[in-house]
Amino acid sequence: MSRGGAEKDRSGGPERKCIATGETQPKYGLIRFVVGPDSQLVPDVLEKLPGRGLWVSADRAALDTAVKKKLFARAARQPVTVPDGLTDLVESILVRHVVELIALARKSGDAVAGYERVKDWLAKEEARVLIQASDGSGRGKSKLSTPYEGRYIGWLTADELGLAFGRETVIHAALGAGGLAKRVVEEAARLKGLRADEGGRSA
Repeated sequence: MSRGGAEKDRSGGPERKCIATGETQPKYGLIRFVVGPDSQLVPDVLEKLPGRGLWVSADRAALDTAVKKKLFARAARQPVTVPDGLTDLVESILVRHVVELIALARKSGDAVAGYERVKDWLAKEEARVLIQASDGSGRGKSKLSTPYEGRYIGWLTADELGLAFGRETVIHAALGAGGLAKRVVEEAARLKGLRADEGGRSA
């Protein structure tokens, strides 16, 4: 597994069609939106809101296209009010969601932070996912390797990782094989798509 992020298994799970690209793919690679009673477009990252879903690939360019070409209104077949800065709003929601999932993993004992603890988990083959801050020292990060057949997440900032672990900043973290690891990898992959065009942020 390279440091390009999580490889997606596209062999299973429900699929949805992106209103911007026209491509059909597993829904965990897209963002769901719904139109509220007031015709306001609402990002539904957790996919729990009622109403017909409008799906857009978890990709900054696709979201920007959907906004620019008024594709939400076309897909909904009604006037739609799109919030200003929708793409940045979705990115911030995804960041919060990923941070919360990592925090839950930490509380259940399935996540650790700090160079020495992460190094220990990697040595003992307890780590399934290596997470490193995008703004951390490249030299320091190069001393730790992605677990064999594991995953790598490298597009959260040190401040964002710090929130997950109750610290000011975190550069190195790891997830074990607990139930939350798969969800963190999938949600982080969606976030990466929203950060792909931001210099230095993607791994």
